[in-house]
Amino acid sequence: MNIGQLLIIGFDGTEMSPRLDSLLTKIQPAGVILFARNITGAEQTHTLLRECQKRVATPLFTCVDLEGGTVDRFRDVLGPAPSPAEVFATGSRALFRKHGRVIGENCRALGFNVDFAPVLDLAYEASRSVMSSRAVSDDPKQVVIYAREFLRGLREAGILGCGKHFPGLGEATLDTHHELPSVEKPLRKLWEEDLVPYRLLRRELPFVMVSHAAFPAVTKQRTPASLSKKWITDILRKKIGYRGLICSDDLEMGGVLASAPIEPAILGHIRSGGDLGLICHQEDFILRAHEALVREAERDGRFARRAQESAGRVLAAKKKALRHK
Repeated sequence: MNIGQLLIIGFDGTEMSPRLDSLLTKIQPAGVILFARNITGAEQTHTLLRECQKRVATPLFTCVDLEGGTVDRFRDVLGPAPSPAEVFATGSRALFRKHGRVIGENCRALGFNVDFAPVLDLAYEASRSVMSSRAVSDDPKQVVIYAREFLRGLREAGILGCGKHFPGLGEATLDTHHELPSVEKPLRKLWEEDLVPYRLLRRELPFVMVSHAAFPAVTKQRTPASLSKKWITDILRKKIGYRGLICSDDLEMGGVLASAPIEPAILGHIRSGGDLGLICHQEDFILRAHEALVREAERDGRFARRAQESAGRVLAAKKKALRHK
């Protein structure tokens, strides 16, 4: 079984190195994710992604986080893109779609095929200091209107989008990059508010990214949603009926490592029904996570079947969405 299909990995550097060569060859990941630290120009990025693909036997998801505004990995290369909030403020659906298309075309031009956007979190007061211009509205129906057009624009450019951060960081007062926020909201309210975008867009989202926030009123514990079977399998898969790919937010973030080291974090995400664990930086964490997945699949037949199901889903999605370049 290709265990690497359960991982999307990040790394340092702007060109292929012996260490990166060895990492990609060993792990055979589902995808790579680049950040501003990896990107110095269009040609350089294209070359780096092509070199990554040469080391991996299956088509790679080549991923980037590009929302516009504060989250814009291409700012220094292509100039800044407007934030979701600025575009939303125009009230023009044509511009919402154009925002997605322009960002999508920029992604495509640099060699990417996945953009981890749009943000579906509701723009509540509680999270304003954390989310700022990344969230567009506190009205879920308005979020859906913006996101649907943005996704359509990405699709026109040949880019796969991702709804995030399930089940919603609108009420989260802490930044999951550093800490584990706890959202004390019952499921009934979340269903009517924060979950509306996921319910209405479930057939239009190639990926859903699960956050590292805890929802103790729902799960009765302070486990991040990214490690929660109740959230991933019971609610997202079964209750909402989502059929696409489910990935974790970066498993190196403080919000999850506060709760579990990298090995239990990746195993917990996959065991809970996730398909892809994101590990965006440290080679040591990537190797440890990969080893933990291999060991657990050898030790536990039930886990092996769960992992096989996700690896199969990832490969089927690639076959449908990506042509081998």
